[in-house]
Amino acid sequence: MINKLFMIFVIIGVPLSVVGSIMHWSQILMFVIYCLTIIALAGFMGRATESLAIISGPRIGGLLNATFGNAVELIISIFALQAGLTEVVLASLTGSVLGNLLLVGGLSFFIGGLKYKRQQFNIYDARHNSALLIFAVIVAFVIPEIFAQRMPEDKTLTLSIGVSIVLIILYLAALLFRLVTHRGVYQHKNDVSEEHEEPEWGKLRAIMVLLLSTVAVAYVSENLVHTFETVADKFGWSELFIGVIIVAIVGNAAEHASAILMAYKDKMGVAVEIAVGSTLQVAMFVAPVLVLVSLLFSTSMPLVFTIPELVSMITAVFLTISISNDGDTNWFEGATLLGAYIIMGLGFYLL
Repeated sequence: MINKLFMIFVIIGVPLSVVGSIMHWSQILMFVIYCLTIIALAGFMGRATESLAIISGPRIGGLLNATFGNAVELIISIFALQAGLTEVVLASLTGSVLGNLLLVGGLSFFIGGLKYKRQQFNIYDARHNSALLIFAVIVAFVIPEIFAQRMPEDKTLTLSIGVSIVLIILYLAALLFRLVTHRGVYQHKNDVSEEHEEPEWGKLRAIMVLLLSTVAVAYVSENLVHTFETVADKFGWSELFIGVIIVAIVGNAAEHASAILMAYKDKMGVAVEIAVGSTLQVAMFVAPVLVLVSLLFSTSMPLVFTIPELVSMITAVFLTISISNDGDTNWFEGATLLGAYIIMGLGFYLL
C-alpha cells in the first residue's frame, strides 16, 4: 500500500516539481509538492538500497545501508549550506536525532506494543549503541560548544574540523567492528535470521532506480531550499523549527515508516537498528561530512549547536538509553518517548 502511494507521488510529483519551478507557481504549493515528492523518492532509494544489500551480502549490504541511509537529508543539507542556511542545517541535524530516537523509536515501541505485550531485541547491540550515542552526541557535540565560548570563530571552525575527522574515523571503525571483526559474536537468541530473504529488485534495476532517484532528489531538494524563506514568513515559523521538525521529517520519512512497519511485524531488532543506527549515522557521519563540505562554500558551518538543541539531544539520548538498555520494550515506554518529542517540538515551535 505504502509502495503504491509512493509510486503515485513520484509519477505526479516529479513532473509537477519541474513544471512548477519553471512556471513559478506559489512557493507554498511548491513546498508541499517538493516535500511529498522527496518522501516518495526516499522510499524508492530505500527499496533499491535494501535490494542491493541483500544481493551483495551482509558486509557490503551494511556498508550500502550506512552510505545511503541518510542520503536524502545529506543532499537537502548540502543545498541548504550552499544557500548559506547553516542554522537550518544544524537544526535539521538536531531534528534527525530527536526524530529518530523519540518519534521513530516512540512510534515503533508504541505501535508494536499495542499488538504484543513485550518485544525484545539484542541487548548487546543496545549497550554498544548506548556508548556510541553518548560519545557522538554528548562528547562530540557538547565539547565544541563549551570551548567555542572562549574561542574566536576561526579556531572554533578548526576545532569543528578536528572533531568531524575523529567522528568519521570512529564511525568507520564502528562499521568495521559490527560488520567484520565482531560480526555474529554477540548473537542474541531472539535475533531473527534473514538468510533466505529475496531481493525485491535485481541488481541492474536496483542500481538504476537508486541513481535516478538520487538525481531527482538532488533536483527537488535544491528547489525546496529556496522555498524555506517564503514558508517561514507565511506561517511564522523560525529557521530553527523548519530545520528541527520539517526538514528532519521529510528527509527521514521513508525510513521512519520502515521502522514502524518492522515493529508491527515483531521485528523489533530491525526497528531499533533503524532508529538508533540512523541517529548514529547522522551524528557520526552526516554532521561531520557537512562540516567538511561547508568549507567549499562561502559560509562555513562549525559544529556548534544552540543550547536548546544540545539540551534536547542530550535528553533524548539519556531517555532512549534508559528505556532500551534492557533489550525489552512495551507500548508505555513508546508513549514516554512520544511525549518527550511532543514537548520538545512545542518548545521549538514557540521559540
